[in-house]
Amino acid sequence: MDFRLTEDQRDLRRGVRELLARLFDREALRAAVDAGGRLDRELWRELGAAGLFALRLPEEEGGVGLGLPEAVLVFEEVGRTLVPGPLVATHVAAGSVPGAAEGAVVVTDASEGLVPWLDEADVVLGDVSGAVPMRSVDPLTPLHRVRGLGGADGAGGDAAVLLTAAEQVGSAGRTTGAAVAYAREREQFGEVIGGFQAVKHLCAGMLVRAELARAAVRAASLTADPVEIAGAKLLADEAAIGNARDCLQVYGGMGFTWEADVHLHLKRAWVRAELRLPAARAEETVAAAL
Repeated sequence: MDFRLTEDQRDLRRGVRELLARLFDREALRAAVDAGGRLDRELWRELGAAGLFALRLPEEEGGVGLGLPEAVLVFEEVGRTLVPGPLVATHVAAGSVPGAAEGAVVVTDASEGLVPWLDEADVVLGDVSGAVPMRSVDPLTPLHRVRGLGGADGAGGDAAVLLTAAEQVGSAGRTTGAAVAYAREREQFGEVIGGFQAVKHLCAGMLVRAELARAAVRAASLTADPVEIAGAKLLADEAAIGNARDCLQVYGGMGFTWEADVHLHLKRAWVRAELRLPAARAEETVAAAL
């Protein structure tokens, strides 16, 4: 099995990265944090017009006609930029909820007893009666809690879990790049900190985590095997959380300031890890198959 990206897949990834750099740069990220849980509907429609939500719909239904491997590449890029909103839920609902594919409708769902963006959603999949707001660690992901849904993965099943894992991989790659870039610039004791062995080891460990998780996620996108998806989610959660923490270490005191973006990656990674197939259930899925 050849896991190398095709030329079309590389073009897709490059195109999505350029699109997101234009639509959701760092200034837009900070504006979203300041907005305090209000979704940017114009951005949502632009993402819909670009085909993000209709990516896997057949062309005869107005979609792009691509598959899960291509969707994984796209959601890696989404994870890199921390685009806010229930993107996965809207993507998987594009074939069944009118308006979702075009970005005219925002769709969310309940997963693991948590409902992101409930107040901003036009359509909510699943029973969320009795949902109560809770304080979210991530300022870009407002949450409600629903009782009695502890074992639910939400809409989209395995595909939604894998796309969430792809977002985690994108975040892990972004924090790795941020740590390496900072280590090349920050000087201490007359030399850049990237020359210190301890920092080198941190950055090398981040790269290994990110690449291992990326390989697992992309392989699972080809097989669509539930056990491989569970394993990929485990590795992706570990990479996103672990890399954000190590990036904080590389940044030192600067990393703990509100102005640094590293803490936003860590907080989003924590939330994603709990939203779909958290570690305890993923481990049980893998263990049961061994």
